[in-house]
Amino acid sequence: MTDGADRPTTYVHEALELFAGFGDREALVGGGRRLTYLDVAAQVRGMAGALTRGGVRPGAAVLVMLGNAVEGPLLQLALHLLGCRTMWVAPVTSRREVDDFVRLSRPEAFVYDARDGDGLGPRIAADLAGVPVFCLGPGGAGPDLTTASPGPDATSASPGPGLAAADLDAGAGLPVDVPEPESFLQTSGTTGTPKLVHHRESFYRQVLALAAGFRSGGIPLLRHLSHSPMWLASGQITTLVNLFSGGVLFLRERWDPAAFIATVGRERINSTFVTPPMLYEVLDHPDLPGADFSAMFMFNVGAGPAAPARLRQAIARFGPVLRIVYGLSEAVVITAQPGLTEDPEHPERLRSCGRAYGDVAVEIRDADGAVLPAGVDGEVWVRTKLSFAGYHGQPELTAETLVDGWVRTRDVGHLDADGYLYLVDRLADRILTRQRSWPIYSRPIEDVLAGHPQVRAAAVIGVPDEVAGELPYAYVVAAPGATVTEAELIDLVIAELSETWAPGAVEFVDALPLNRSAKVDKLALRARYAAGHPADQVGSPA
Repeated sequence: MTDGADRPTTYVHEALELFAGFGDREALVGGGRRLTYLDVAAQVRGMAGALTRGGVRPGAAVLVMLGNAVEGPLLQLALHLLGCRTMWVAPVTSRREVDDFVRLSRPEAFVYDARDGDGLGPRIAADLAGVPVFCLGPGGAGPDLTTASPGPDATSASPGPGLAAADLDAGAGLPVDVPEPESFLQTSGTTGTPKLVHHRESFYRQVLALAAGFRSGGIPLLRHLSHSPMWLASGQITTLVNLFSGGVLFLRERWDPAAFIATVGRERINSTFVTPPMLYEVLDHPDLPGADFSAMFMFNVGAGPAAPARLRQAIARFGPVLRIVYGLSEAVVITAQPGLTEDPEHPERLRSCGRAYGDVAVEIRDADGAVLPAGVDGEVWVRTKLSFAGYHGQPELTAETLVDGWVRTRDVGHLDADGYLYLVDRLADRILTRQRSWPIYSRPIEDVLAGHPQVRAAAVIGVPDEVAGELPYAYVVAAPGATVTEAELIDLVIAELSETWAPGAVEFVDALPLNRSAKVDKLALRARYAAGHPADQVGSPA
C-alpha cells in the first residue's frame, strides 16, 4: 500500500494518523505510567529510531521476550513500522522451548525486559553472539528502549496538543522502503509444546477494520482491563482493537483477583477479558460483595469452557454484560455470545460459545472432511480474514491445519439450527471407550460436577482401563467446608448423563493447575495421574 506520495506504507502509518486524531486522549495505563495517544505516537517513532540506529534493518527477524508491559504495544508498532518480523515469546517459556524458537526464527535482533530479574533474557542475549540486543529498562545487555525519543531525524514535532497528522509521518528520518510487517506469536501450549503462529499484515489490517466498526457502530469507548500479553494472538487483537478504536487500555502484568476487583471500580472499567478459572476466582473472592461493577459493558469470558452453574452466578452478580468468546491463536475470533442471560426457552445456550463473529464461517466436518448437519458432533473448521498464515518452520503441520483457506481447529462440537456453536472437547482429549465403541467428552462431565453447589471447579481427563479402554478421571476443587463425597459426585454424573460417562474416580485437589494462558492445564493433570499410577498398573483408576 502507498500514501499520497507513492511511498510504501504499513498499517502502522494508518494507526499513527488515528492516534493524531485522538490527540491528548488517554491511551495506555500500566506500570505506573499513563500515556496519551500523542505520547504513544511519539514513543513508537522514538523506539523505531533507536532500533534503526542500533542496527535493526527493515524486514529483520526480531525475537521479543516481554510480559504484559505498557511498552509491548509501542514496541510492536515500532518494529512493524520498520517492516520487521516480530517473534514473540513468553518470559515464562522454558529454556528448551526458547532454544527451539531461536533455532526456528534465526533472530537478527533481540529485545527483552531487563526489569524481569528472574528472566532468561540475559542468558539468551549472551548466546546470540553478534546479534543486536535491546532492553526495556536499565541495566540490561543493550540500549534501553524506554528512554528512546523521536530524535532530530525522526520528526520535527514534539508531543503536545498542536501535533498534527502530518507530523506523525514516521517516514522522515526512518526507512521508507520496508517490506510488509509480520508477526510470529506463541501458542498457549494447551496441546503440547507451543508453536510459532504466523500472521501477515493482512491480519493487522483486518484489526483496523474491526476497530473502524467499533468507532462507527455506537459502541462506547472502551476502558479495557487486560491481562493478555502481546505474545498471545488474543493479546495482540485485544490491545490493537482498543488502541485503534480510541479507547483506554489498562495493562496488568500479573493476575490478582483483589486488584482486578479494585481496578474495575476505581478506573470505571467497562470491558475486560478473563478465562473461566479467573472468573471463578472473582466470583469466590470476599471483596466482590459491594464492589462497583456498574460501568461494565462487556465482560468477556473465553480461552476455555465455563461451567453453566458458574455463569449463572456471574449473570446474577454482574447482569447481562457477559460475552462468551471462542478463538484460537490460529483464528483469533471465531464466535461470540454477547449479553449472556439465562433464557428459559434456550437454557442450553449457557453451554454455547455463541454464533460466528464478523466474517467468520463455521462448519462441522467428519474425519473425511464432509460437512455434518446441525446437532451432529464433529471437528470445527473455520474460515476468516483473521486466520493465520501457517506455523513457522513447520510446513507439514501447516498443511494439516490450513486446508483450502479453512482452519482445522482440532476442537469437537456441533452447531444447532440457529447457528450456535457448542464445544464438547479437544480432539486430543476425547475419551475413547471400547465398551460402547464411541467416544465421550470431558466437557459435559465437568459441567455436571461444577453444577454441584459444593464444587468450585472440575476437570476431567481420560485414563487407561482394561475393560472400557479409557475411563473419565475427575479432579475436583471443593468449596471450603464441603462435605460432598466421591460417591455422591459419581452418582450425580450417572443421574444426569449415564453410567458410561461416570468417572472411574474423583480426586479432590486444592486447585487446578493452569498454563501460561490461565487455562486449565490438562497436560499437567495427565502427568499428575501418571506419577500416581505407574504404567505397569493399568486398570480401573482407584
